[in-house]
Amino acid sequence: MLKISGEALSGGKEFGIDTQVLKSIARQLKKVLESGVEVAIVIGGGNIWRGANAEASGIERVTADYAGMLATVMNALALQDIMEKEGVVTRTQSAINIQAVAEPYIRRRAIRHMEKGRVVIFAAGTGNPYMTTDTAAALRAIEIGAEVLLMAKNYVDGIYDSDPVKNPGAKKYDHITHLEAINQRLAVMDTTALSLCMENHLPIIVFDLMSPDSIERAVTKEAIGTLVSSEA
Repeated sequence: MLKISGEALSGGKEFGIDTQVLKSIARQLKKVLESGVEVAIVIGGGNIWRGANAEASGIERVTADYAGMLATVMNALALQDIMEKEGVVTRTQSAINIQAVAEPYIRRRAIRHMEKGRVVIFAAGTGNPYMTTDTAAALRAIEIGAEVLLMAKNYVDGIYDSDPVKNPGAKKYDHITHLEAINQRLAVMDTTALSLCMENHLPIIVFDLMSPDSIERAVTKEAIGTLVSSEA
């Protein structure tokens, strides 16, 4: 399972979608598929809409979250289009009913698509407000029986004990357990998602999407980013 943050899709821009980033993702995933690995993606929407920011400006939280789900659908459709142009057969499944542009999320259908060598993009999070796309990634990964959750970040090459931008002496972790990440309140993902991964023994690799061939390297078990697992 590959989780791509919405911010990562904007590349170096402050807003929107950088098609060069989408092309890089598509080309890497094509090589991953050719190696026999099955792939699913959960995509964020922060490059288009930030629910927390909208709530702060006076929009009701539930409304803001539903708008954020639509932003993830927009990103999913853009990624699907680029991937298919690169020769990768792709299906988008949405957690909210939007059948004109995406299939509804059906677990068994998603698994079947993957068995046939198709990439499945899960859009609209879990379909519920107050739930992040990190939680959706953890949930969908567990549902489809994924072996690992790859967290592709935007210019963040792993997990640190403090903000490396504010603290040049911040320590980067090569490995940390789920429980340690929760107890130290490290910015891996939200606590709900991290707890789901811990309870189901799902390892997480946090890495920089912008690093060359980062997705391929993570899939081939090269030492990249930070590994989060149940084992000490």
